[in-house]
Amino acid sequence: MNKFYIIIGCLIVLLFSVASCSKDNVEYDTTDLKSNMAEFQIHYCAPITNVSANYINEVLINDSLYANTYAPLKPNNAIPNGAVGRFYSVSAGSVNIKLFTGATNFTQVYDQTCTLNPGKQNIFVYDLNKAPIVFDNGYPYTANITANTDSTCWVKFYNFMYENATTPTTLKLQYKCYCKNPSTGLYTDTVAVGKPVAFGETTGWQSVKVLKSIFNSSGYCSIYYLIDVIDNNGNVIGSLQITNSSGKIVNYSDYWTGYIGRRYHHVFGGIRTSKTLRAAVSVFTAL
Repeated sequence: MNKFYIIIGCLIVLLFSVASCSKDNVEYDTTDLKSNMAEFQIHYCAPITNVSANYINEVLINDSLYANTYAPLKPNNAIPNGAVGRFYSVSAGSVNIKLFTGATNFTQVYDQTCTLNPGKQNIFVYDLNKAPIVFDNGYPYTANITANTDSTCWVKFYNFMYENATTPTTLKLQYKCYCKNPSTGLYTDTVAVGKPVAFGETTGWQSVKVLKSIFNSSGYCSIYYLIDVIDNNGNVIGSLQITNSSGKIVNYSDYWTGYIGRRYHHVFGGIRTSKTLRAAVSVFTAL
């Protein structure tokens, strides 16, 4: 008899649980974007030292607060901060951007206007006295579907290198890359990442080979990058030479980890002739 009452009691609890669940709908606090909305990320690539005095601690878009001291915009970085693939949104059209430095008493250092279209785009503040350059983000992204796992990531290279504190480079740059084959231990041939780009230009999204060493994994490897200088006739003049941290002139080279399926903004900024504001690539993950 005791077992009978226990079974009946369990059934009653189960029925109440089901009834309770059926009455409450799980909702997600989201807002659908209207068709005329522009989504954007802001990149700060002006040739400025990465110190707290130059942090952008307040961002106003059309005089509305979008970012503050809790998530400052640092030189050679981008906002929104945090999770990959986040964007701000605003009505498409003419958009005013105001940037402020200072921890408590804000100082306005930027006040420019640009035009944003519906959809996703990237805004590059490269000079605090000039309007930004806006690039289409290239969304929606394409993907490679394979029977096993893919071997591709995507890179978008931007040329924002300066020759001195106020002079953008006149050099056209060809981004290149290679990696190490885990099966043979040999390095692959060096291949171009898109076409040569002048200051303020981008290659757009380019596929880059990822030769992972572990088959049953998400897949990643170190990818090595070089830059050539291209003349007006499309010929290679030689490797891009920059000043390193010791003040020596060296050929540019660097490496970054590439994960299969990911997308990366490679923003080349800084001053070619400076050892403190060295020309270098900053990477911002898009996906």
